[in-house]
Amino acid sequence: MSTVLVTGGSGFVGIHVVLQLLAGGHEVRTTVRRPDRRDEVLAMLREGGAASPETLSFFTADLTRDEGWHEAVGGCDYVLHVASPLSTSVPKDENEMIVPARDGTLRVLRAARDAGVKRVVVTSSLGAIGYGHPPRDKPFDETDWTNLDGTDLQPYVKSKTLAERAAWEFVAREGGGLELSVVNPVGIFGPVLGPDFSGSIEIVKSLLDGAMPAVPRVYFGVVDVRDVADLHLRAMTAPEAKGERFIAASGDTLSILDIARVLRRELGPQARRVPRLQAPDWVVRLAAARIPLLRAVVPVLGKVRHATGAKAGSLLGWHARSSKEAILGTAESLIRLGLVKA
Repeated sequence: MSTVLVTGGSGFVGIHVVLQLLAGGHEVRTTVRRPDRRDEVLAMLREGGAASPETLSFFTADLTRDEGWHEAVGGCDYVLHVASPLSTSVPKDENEMIVPARDGTLRVLRAARDAGVKRVVVTSSLGAIGYGHPPRDKPFDETDWTNLDGTDLQPYVKSKTLAERAAWEFVAREGGGLELSVVNPVGIFGPVLGPDFSGSIEIVKSLLDGAMPAVPRVYFGVVDVRDVADLHLRAMTAPEAKGERFIAASGDTLSILDIARVLRRELGPQARRVPRLQAPDWVVRLAAARIPLLRAVVPVLGKVRHATGAKAGSLLGWHARSSKEAILGTAESLIRLGLVKA
């Protein structure tokens, strides 16, 4: 089997990628920013059912520094670059998110090229594909790019777009024999294995906790983290994936209210705090002046972006779970781990 490095193995997507690689018999390494996160990662792997989590090798490396990357990639056949800066609030300076995302990706690619790695799979986002455009009914696909001249682009969207563009440019100009594939997920849901999870998961947690009396009119695609991990592994080895992007999306675009309805319908009393109402846009804008978390929501109120994962299906044989299964996988794991109000 192959030797594979997963950057950011302590993250929500990264830990599921590590799980599937270990299950496939690969020799797996991961990077963490601090050595003291090793026990946390091992605990999440055990929660996920890993038979021998102790076989995972750890390397300390940070996207903002050169140290550690050459050691981490040395001897690897593949690198899955999942690590990325992510914030639940809007930073005052967008470069706090853009610079580490772009420069960190380039650090990983340079180290991989110098070590003779065959292929790097970069985790991007629909944020690099479907933003900054006028409203449209046609689903976005892998030929589309986010328009950086569009209005009200959030730093996270810019960071994913600039980082992915930098990756493609690097491989084209100075990648040598290094191959690149990219996975562009929509909103990622699914089973949580520990307290470190994404903003998408925070939405379900907030609904279950009753933190929102009414939900904002926000829409996004849904995909299960287990299917995102599976797509990374397919893109890692399939000859057809060389030089290609793949949207990871499981079905229709949903609103937060749609997600709330799934929770209430399927979870019964466990969803007793989940709100039933959708807040008017003007109320959300007013509240955003006092609640920093809502500031990121205002630019996307009422905007629907459809995306298709058909390419991953036709080219790589990838199939995704339903949106309902992804949402319930999130909720049930949060409840099981005691991460929501009793």
